Amino acid sequence: MMKKSFLLLFSLILTVLLAASCNAAPDTAPAEPETPPPAAEPEAPEAPKSDVASAGQMAPVEDVVAPGMVPVYADALQDGVYSITVDSSSSMFNITACELTVAEGTMTAVMHMGGTGYLYVFPGTGEEAAQAEESTLIPYAADGDGAHTFTLPVEALDAGLDCAAYSKKKEMWYDRTLVFRADSLPLEAFREGVFTTAENLGLADGSYTVSVQLEGGSGKAKVESPASLRVEGGSAYATIVWGSSSYDYMRIEEEKFLPLNTEGNSSFEIPVASFDRKLVVYADTTAMSTPHEIEYTLCFDSASIKSAS
Repeated sequence: MMKKSFLLLFSLILTVLLAASCNAAPDTAPAEPETPPPAAEPEAPEAPKSDVASAGQMAPVEDVVAPGMVPVYADALQDGVYSITVDSSSSMFNITACELTVAEGTMTAVMHMGGTGYLYVFPGTGEEAAQAEESTLIPYAADGDGAHTFTLPVEALDAGLDCAAYSKKKEMWYDRTLVFRADSLPLEAFREGVFTTAENLGLADGSYTVSVQLEGGSGKAKVESPASLRVEGGSAYATIVWGSSSYDYMRIEEEKFLPLNTEGNSSFEIPVASFDRKLVVYADTTAMSTPHEIEYTLCFDSASIKSAS
């Protein structure tokens, strides 16, 4: 009887254990989905090192500060935003475009670079940049094409300005000299009285001569000086006679001027909006295998004006 009771109790315990096992959650139940990790923040450029390139580590340096250059400060300009040409002492620091903003007696420039090779600039020398607080360095911003731009304060136009540039590849500072060219701005950018005109010189209508200086191109081109100057209605017009018959037009901004003659050296009459200021002109030469437009500057000396009569 006891044996029978024992078997009955064992059977009952076994039944309870089997039922509990069936009701337990399986070990292979799917895990709850994990929350995706947050997206990584973009890495900021590493702090620049303090190495400064020596003269032997730099590409050839060009002297972009012309003799006799006179600085032009913000108080000579009308407030506004202007496209401006910037000359760089190094071909490795290539500025493809620049906008100059003049506001309340200060100037700033947004320089568009020809690539992404520089991470910082500093308005000073490489040695000064290497010792400067990181907060005073100017980091790049990317334009719509991904190229780097830098917004730089400009003390004066037509003056050599130190600008240190930090190379991403070389991880060192390079000394550059920049010249923001006043002659690339339109005459309307300047305040009245900054430049000498036929009107404020009080030139009566008539014929005059004026000394003219040519710069640009290969340096071989020449123009006759003094040049003939015609004044009519307070406006001045100069006759430019080249030392060659190979020019088929001249251009100032978007306005073209055709030759006055069909034989002999090429001659053109162009307006002289102001004296004692470099005027950017373009002349198209046919002396090469294909016509080629060349940039020059002309400067008319107001002190040399004489009556032609």
